[in-house]
Amino acid sequence: MIDSYGRNIDYLRISITDRCNLRCRYCMPEAGVEPLAHTDILRLEEVLSLCESFTALGICKFKITGGEPLVRWNAVPFIKQLKAMPGVEQVTITTNGLELAQALPELQQCGLDGINLSLDTLDAATYRQLTRRDGLAKTLQALEMAIASGIPLKINCVPIKDVNDHELPRIAELAREQVRAVRFIELMPIGLAAQFQGIPADQIRAQLAAAFGPLKEDHTKMGNGPAHYYAIEGWRGKIGFIDALSHCFCQQCNRLRLTADGTLKLCLAHDNGVDLKTPLREGASQAELQ
Repeated sequence: MIDSYGRNIDYLRISITDRCNLRCRYCMPEAGVEPLAHTDILRLEEVLSLCESFTALGICKFKITGGEPLVRWNAVPFIKQLKAMPGVEQVTITTNGLELAQALPELQQCGLDGINLSLDTLDAATYRQLTRRDGLAKTLQALEMAIASGIPLKINCVPIKDVNDHELPRIAELAREQVRAVRFIELMPIGLAAQFQGIPADQIRAQLAAAFGPLKEDHTKMGNGPAHYYAIEGWRGKIGFIDALSHCFCQQCNRLRLTADGTLKLCLAHDNGVDLKTPLREGASQAELQ
């Protein structure tokens, strides 16, 4: 699907729930946020119906997100059905890992194309302070299981000044042998994240180069998103950066976003979107939805 700027839009991020089992300080308050009413959230059968329209328009790659997607009890059966849908080339998932271990066998069996594991720290005390939960050991167990599963695995890390900045080389080193890539995502200073100070990608690159030697730009395509990658000599995996603040990549955007309540969003930087839930529940045909 080609948009008015000539960009090929072939990728949809689907949030299947607004709920999460962590309370990360840069994301939500300690008490959490008011959850959507059950009736306001798209049933997964409705999401699959919408995906039929999306694939007809040329969307062929899907990322399943939340909240934490695996807290939705029927997330894995949904992923299985989406993987089997005609026109779907790729389905991946982003998760914090707390529910990943028990889901892995079925995800592996259905041919999941990739896992992005959110992991901001390898220190239990920092994890507890940042997420307000004790879950690092469970997440690291899931990490080891995901590595053994053979499903392509990437680590997503949000560097934050005076929180995990001293750990970045240690986290990056997961890419030496274990994971396909470690990606550092610049903190967006919006909402609760505004109380923290992110670390520019250039500064992280310099820190990693001082620890491991030169980072060589690598143009190998490793996914559908805006990350750009670097190689370190002798490492199997890559180091990636998603740096929307210091390096704008809007001209390369290829994605749409579907929220858990059925809103189609064209850009996370804007609040407006298109309500798909209402016409879907009013019986709109596939052609009308398209």
